[in-house]
Amino acid sequence: MFRLVIQFLFMLNCRLGRLQDSNAVLSHFNEYSEHCFAEVSGDFSRNARLLKSMKGDLDYIFQKLRGMKAKILATYPDAFPDESTREALDQRPDLELPQ
Repeated sequence: MFRLVIQFLFMLNCRLGRLQDSNAVLSHFNEYSEHCFAEVSGDFSRNARLLKSMKGDLDYIFQKLRGMKAKILATYPDAFPDESTREALDQRPDLELPQ
């Protein structure tokens, strides 16, 4: 019985050592990740603001283009091909529709 208790305690001690090693590795990784995030967070924020600004600019441009197209269609109804012909000519995806 005493031998089983000693074996059990030895096994627990080995597992505790492994858990401590794993904890040390994870702590080091967390510190490294925190350092890397601190380095890139400024760039990430700046790029996110830039993308938001670019999206606003593109939305404005597409709004103006839609208005120009509507005016052209009002003046020249045959200026743009109908939907069946348009799909054969233009295979690009519509970027304005959410996917």
